[in-house]
Order: sequence, then C-alpha cells, then structure tokens
Amino acid sequence: MTSSRPLFGDARMARRAHTPLRTSVEDLDAAKRAPSTPQTESAAFRLAFSDEEFMTSEDTRGVRFQLEYLKTEFRLREHGIRSTVVLFGGARIPEPGKPAWAARNETQKTNLEAASRYYDEARRFAQYASLTSRALNFRDYVVVTGGGPGVMEAGNRGAADVGAPTIGLNIVLPHEQAPNTFITPELCFNFHYFATRKIHFLLRARAVAIFPGGFGTLDEFFETLTLIQTGRMERVPLLLFGKEFWNKVINFEALADAGTIAPDDPHLFTVVDSAEDGWNVIREHYNLPEVKLAG
Repeated sequence: MTSSRPLFGDARMARRAHTPLRTSVEDLDAAKRAPSTPQTESAAFRLAFSDEEFMTSEDTRGVRFQLEYLKTEFRLREHGIRSTVVLFGGARIPEPGKPAWAARNETQKTNLEAASRYYDEARRFAQYASLTSRALNFRDYVVVTGGGPGVMEAGNRGAADVGAPTIGLNIVLPHEQAPNTFITPELCFNFHYFATRKIHFLLRARAVAIFPGGFGTLDEFFETLTLIQTGRMERVPLLLFGKEFWNKVINFEALADAGTIAPDDPHLFTVVDSAEDGWNVIREHYNLPEVKLAG
C-alpha cells in the first residue's frame, strides 16, 4: 500500500520555519557549482555533512548512530505510527509449494519445506494485526519485520493482503538482502548498525511474535525476553509459534531446574501453534475487538 502522506524530505521542508539565513540545501547546491580548482577539489573544502569520507570515519560513529535512529523515527512519526506488532522468524522458510532454496542437504530440504506452514501462519497473523490496525486508522498495531524473505516476507505480505501499510527494517549484509516486495516503499528502511535497528523493533512494540528461525531469530527472542524479565521493557505479549519446534530447540525446564532462570520465567511468553490462537492472546491482553479474515 502506498501512503498519500508526503515523502520525508518534502514533509521536512514544508515544515521549515522561515529564516533570513541561507539553508543547508541552498549551500549544498552552491558548493557543487564551485569552479574546479585544487582548493575546491580538496576533501577539506567539502561541506562536512556532504563529505562521505568524514561522515563514515571512526570519529563520527556517534553521529551516524544518531542519524540512523532519527531518520527512521522522523519517518514513522510523519506517518502517525504509534505502535507496532513485530514478527521475527527464519529467512530460510519458504512459501508453501516453493522449493527450500536455502537447504544444504536432504534433511534440511525436508524440514524447511515442512516448516513452510509457518509462512502461512505468519501471513494470517499479520492479516489479523492489520485488520485491527485499519480500525485505528493505521496508527496502531502496524506490522513490522526485518524486511527480508521467509517469515519476514510473509508478515509484510499479510499486511499488504488487506491494504495496510507495513514496515521493513532491513540491514546491510554481505550476501543479501534485498527488501521483500510487500513492504510499503515509504516505510522500507535500511540500517548499518544492528543496535539502532533493534531499538526501532521494540520502541513501539505492543506485541512480539517469534516464528521458527535461526541465530538472528534466537537473538531477537532472547533479547526481548531479557528486557521483559529485567523490567527494562513493559510486559507485552511475547508469542512463540510452533510448540514442537521450540520444545526441541530450547529446554526451558532445564534452565529453570538449573536455577539459572526463575521458575516462573517461562510464563513470560506464550507458545501457540496458529495465527488465530496467537492473535487471541494479543486481543484479550488489550481488550481489542474481534476481526474476521476473508475466506
């Protein structure tokens, strides 16, 4: 879904207060028209904010953190997005009926193709969230994913199915990743720093849904769980999709028996197997109205 709201630069310029002083945009344009001399070709002459070498230096890392946080924050505010539903899950899980492109052997192929049911569950779960979001003028419960393939694609696709805006928080990786085509273009972001990306995943989260996945999915699950456990984050619905998968992958009872977590800590999350069950946990937690999926 393409938003009718103005793009980032246009909206910022439209809100700029009048000033008798020259703007940075005007000076940037003027600097580009400077005559070519040894002095103007020197890196020292470049305006600091347009000097790529300076802006990517070790000394300006803190500035880049701030810029990466602010760009996404400004855009989400411009679109009036107050809260989100976060979907994490494996990039390697294929759409049902499609080959397991990431499989490295027959065992992986069999298991990944069997896990394709989670693609459908993630897609349906995102539809529930997005239909609820529609009733709130797409300001709350907006679906956000990591922007890639697999479960992430399914989440953005479910939102697009019902005409809802949906966010993708991509990260620059050596071997991938192109954003999936279901992300709302104006809400498709790209990050250099994992840290600032993680902030935006949870800053507006009203619920977090974890589908089967690998290291990245486990990282996001345990980070969210730790923030809730330590009281650094409000206790929001934290869902684990796939009882059979998670019981094999993590022995929570062993952690409790060992005393490394509290006996009640496994109650900080809920294990579900279907989109309907997962959304009902969220709906009851926030006393939301029921929504019905077409078909």
